[in-house]
Amino acid sequence: MELLFAALLEPFQWQFMRAALLAVLVISPLFGLLSTMVVTSRMSFFSDALGHSAFTGIAIGTLCGLARPMWMAAVLAAAFALLFTYVRRRSNMASDTVIGVFSSTAVALGIFIATFGGGSFTQYNSLLIGDILSVAPGEIALLALILLGVVLLWLGSFNPLMLSAIHPALADSRGIRVFWREAAFSVAVAVVVTVSMTWVGLLVINSLLVLPAAAGRNVAKNMRQYHLASVLAALLAGLGGLMASYHLGASAGAAITLCLAAWFAVSFLFRRRGA
Repeated sequence: MELLFAALLEPFQWQFMRAALLAVLVISPLFGLLSTMVVTSRMSFFSDALGHSAFTGIAIGTLCGLARPMWMAAVLAAAFALLFTYVRRRSNMASDTVIGVFSSTAVALGIFIATFGGGSFTQYNSLLIGDILSVAPGEIALLALILLGVVLLWLGSFNPLMLSAIHPALADSRGIRVFWREAAFSVAVAVVVTVSMTWVGLLVINSLLVLPAAAGRNVAKNMRQYHLASVLAALLAGLGGLMASYHLGASAGAAITLCLAAWFAVSFLFRRRGA
């Protein structure tokens, strides 16, 4: 037991691993909570579209010479989320169609701007894979504030949010402002995706907003269990993926995703009948 305990603590003798651990402890509950609404709303590829818009924002910020282009990415992703919500509410198109339109436009615009004037795309390659070991203390504090905001949103608006996601027409008939509820949720996802994509990577960030809740639906019997299972899955996979990435020298984002995929497979085998 002493050897096992020492092996578990050994990676955290390094400052960058302690910072990465704090980031995982903050990011995981965020993705776990948001994942439940993403899956319930059938917006599984929404984060992909937001990631593409955030990438476009970073490209614009870099082109303009901004010292921190991430702020431009956050603003553009939030505007993208609001526009998406508006178009989805004002049209009869399915969510996946609207997401496809916005996603393809955003990624094309981002690549165009990144390569404008003969520029090289290689400087953005790190965004595709991410590096959680590069997280700074100030960024962890920002994520902690975002987590607090999301928790307050859930505590104050959970029932209206969930009803708006499941049955927008019924929610509207009950006097719930569906557009603004969906807009608040979309902006929350946009900010989380933008801030964390440099650590997790654009290629796998969507899975972190789908797999926790997808696995949770396999084992949960009610809404409370659904949220708890999603948050716990994200947290345990985050810790397991971080340890695996350290010992195996692999991408942390990919390792976390594989842990979530393994949990989904196990939960599927032992899912409730009829789930």
